[in-house]
Amino acid sequence: MTMVEGGTSPEANGNAVPEANGNAVPEANGNAVPEANGNAAPEVRMPVRKSRSAKTTAGPVANGAAVTAPEQLLAQPLPAQARRRRVGDRPAGVRLKTIAVTGAAGVLGQALTVLLRDDVEVGKVIAIDLHRGEVDGVAWRIGDVTDPLLGKRLSGVDAIVHLALDWSLEHDDKTRTALNVRGTQTVVTAAAAAGVRHVVLVTSAQVYGAQVDNDVPLAEAAPLQAVPEGILADLLEIERLAVDARRVHRGLAVTVVRPAALVGKGVDTFVTRHFAAPRLLCVRDARPLWQFLHIDDLATALQLVALGRVDRDGVPPLAVTAGADGWLEQAEVEAISGRKRVEVPASLAFATAERLHRVGVTPAPASELSFVVHPWVIDSARLHQAGWNAEHDNIACLRLVLEEVSGDHTLIGRRIGLRDASVAGATAAGATAAVLGAAALVRRARRARGY
Repeated sequence: MTMVEGGTSPEANGNAVPEANGNAVPEANGNAVPEANGNAAPEVRMPVRKSRSAKTTAGPVANGAAVTAPEQLLAQPLPAQARRRRVGDRPAGVRLKTIAVTGAAGVLGQALTVLLRDDVEVGKVIAIDLHRGEVDGVAWRIGDVTDPLLGKRLSGVDAIVHLALDWSLEHDDKTRTALNVRGTQTVVTAAAAAGVRHVVLVTSAQVYGAQVDNDVPLAEAAPLQAVPEGILADLLEIERLAVDARRVHRGLAVTVVRPAALVGKGVDTFVTRHFAAPRLLCVRDARPLWQFLHIDDLATALQLVALGRVDRDGVPPLAVTAGADGWLEQAEVEAISGRKRVEVPASLAFATAERLHRVGVTPAPASELSFVVHPWVIDSARLHQAGWNAEHDNIACLRLVLEEVSGDHTLIGRRIGLRDASVAGATAAGATAAVLGAAALVRRARRARGY
């Protein structure tokens, strides 16, 4: 679902920018079209989806290979589609839509382009990425989303879904923000200049923040209270850009989709890494609630939003939340995972996480810890009203996460030190659980020896 910028591009200023050589970039006829300025860019990416049974295998993931980082996940191609297939009958008298997707060569991007390509209301899908993906029957256009020349590639587009984000836990803030914020700003400005009517952005339900007094579930209109640190700083800025775009670009609708904790084959997030630790960090007197969304289910949700099937009276929503129905209590998670808890006071947990971040053991800010301590459950109300339901429930999603991290046995069954804390996933929760768990083992051993 992502791309990383290929160099410094001037910020889009709200005006259409001519093509680099004065000519429009021709549409791909099955072959990739080279970038106008000839610059390549490294890639980065994110997660996709599946079915609501207890199945744990991912849907359209390329050749079944596991990918370790979100950016690599999005680079992983799906099986090539031999021919274009239409699902259902084409509605008579209805103008077919043209939908563009950025980050289209990634797993989420390809899953969405296949859904759109096969939809009876879609006449054309424009797939934009740094390289050509493996989906046939769509128009591939090679380009960088931070390039202001992007507008020329959006001629005749009705809606664009922007998936070219960097969700990596490993990249530094400056590199990640350069793509996430500048890329989103360029896409929105280019869409407005090209006459696109609807832009769909993806952030996360994390933007609501995880608070001890959060409503359960949170309404889509709930205030955004997350601490702007790490990748959340990017996501909150994208939310702000969406608000500004609606005010500045009249006639342009912008919808932000906010998914729950994403899971899927190869998905690597702070939530999935939480379950790679040997023990689950638990704050005394807190009530964490667990809700997930398979990346395949996110693809179907984006399809509905892009095609206006969640609109009311022809007006697209400002925000849409997407998650599996309900949630899991901490006791259920422990029973399913077989993981034991490390229970500590809140002050000790957050102070330890802050120290680990300060000394560089983990790049994750201590504020990240709140997302495994307090609830941030969402209701998916708008999607449910449109007939959408996640095919994967929370139990199936959790089992998939456990399957993904099952190969990591390096921390199980032995004492954990600072070096192991960074192995535990470089997340605030994982590192804190590792260090506090090690301290608990030391205390227990001392008591056993009569110290």
